Amino acid sequence: METKIMSNNRRNFLKQSAAYGATAALGPGLWASAARAESEIDVGVLFSLTGGLSIVEQSLADATLMAIDEINAAGGVMGKKLNPIVEDGASDARTFNERASKLVLRDQVPTVFGCYTSASRKAVLPIFERRNNMLFYPTYYEGFECSKNVVYTGAVPNQQLSNYIPWIINTLGKKKFFIVGSNYIYPREMAKVSKILIEQNGGEWVADEYLELGHSEWGAMVSRIKSSGCDVVLSNVVGDSVIAFYREFRNQGLTHDQLPICATVTSEIEIAAMGAEVAAGSFTSFPYFQAIDTTANNDFVERYRRFVDDSSAVTQHALECSYFQVYLWKQAVEKAGEVTPDAIREGIKGQTFDAPNGKVTVDGENLHTFLTPRIAQWGGDGQGEIIDEYPEPIKPLPYVAYGETDGDLFCSAAGLDSSRL
Repeated sequence: METKIMSNNRRNFLKQSAAYGATAALGPGLWASAARAESEIDVGVLFSLTGGLSIVEQSLADATLMAIDEINAAGGVMGKKLNPIVEDGASDARTFNERASKLVLRDQVPTVFGCYTSASRKAVLPIFERRNNMLFYPTYYEGFECSKNVVYTGAVPNQQLSNYIPWIINTLGKKKFFIVGSNYIYPREMAKVSKILIEQNGGEWVADEYLELGHSEWGAMVSRIKSSGCDVVLSNVVGDSVIAFYREFRNQGLTHDQLPICATVTSEIEIAAMGAEVAAGSFTSFPYFQAIDTTANNDFVERYRRFVDDSSAVTQHALECSYFQVYLWKQAVEKAGEVTPDAIREGIKGQTFDAPNGKVTVDGENLHTFLTPRIAQWGGDGQGEIIDEYPEPIKPLPYVAYGETDGDLFCSAAGLDSSRL
């Protein structure tokens, strides 16, 4: 979806946000007084609206604003309307840090909904921890983190890889993996977990290679894949590089029926951007796909399309998490009866919500979310046919690759109870 597409709802939100920023420039004291006088609650919305990652992150901002719009229309939170202060991370970790600092220090928001890549999350995390503020992070990620200042609503490896790798080996019959990714923490850590699972399930990995985030020249890499002797490609490629990679894969005559790409990142948004025929036959593992055929999800997709004023807009896992996490936050605030970060942290534990993907629950021990693992194969219509699905949501284990004992130590050090990890 192009960032130029903007509905009236989105225009109004961004105009309001600019006005809020102008008020904030007068000083945090005046800003807080104005917000109290108007019975409003400020929240931050921080995603990349420009740059290579905006291909995905614009939609995450849209889904967040949609949830805020719905909540405001239903009466707000504790009778107060939500003011979204929107900032652009510009696909750059340093910019994310600067924008997060502005939201936390100048705007004094109690919560920020945002970040997509692990690089951006790591860039802003010290701000939230030093200032005891709350970040709601909607992206599937590599795990290996527990912070009492972050609520993680996307999948962790045991919800995305622990089902996927055995399925690739046992159902597809593919055992020689070429692992490829963008060069930053998420792809490298996902590869680490994947290697453990590949070896545990009787497979082998023949290569583990990376190109820089945003890289568009994939000819040499695809040539290495062709000559490697692999029989499956595990892709942790991110952003607009996904499109370049899949197109080059096809340009060099590789087909997914013979050498499938099995991805952890490729979603409906990247499929739409590259052209459905380019990815048809490949696979992705996510807890959410637009193709989930329930009344709740079909209604969600239609509401989202109306909100962004685009009848062909697609939804995907991180977008859906961006949406439902705002409702989890609302419930936490109402349970606590106040909007301070400490109250939100306590109030969010154990919260459940009937999301478009099904029931989700925030684990009170590690602030990650129970989700239902699914695998889909991409079709010529740009949608994923769900071909494997767990019967119920499973507990998030962010340190599954390190073992339960080490996970206890990491989460305990963060001030969280991980006794059952």
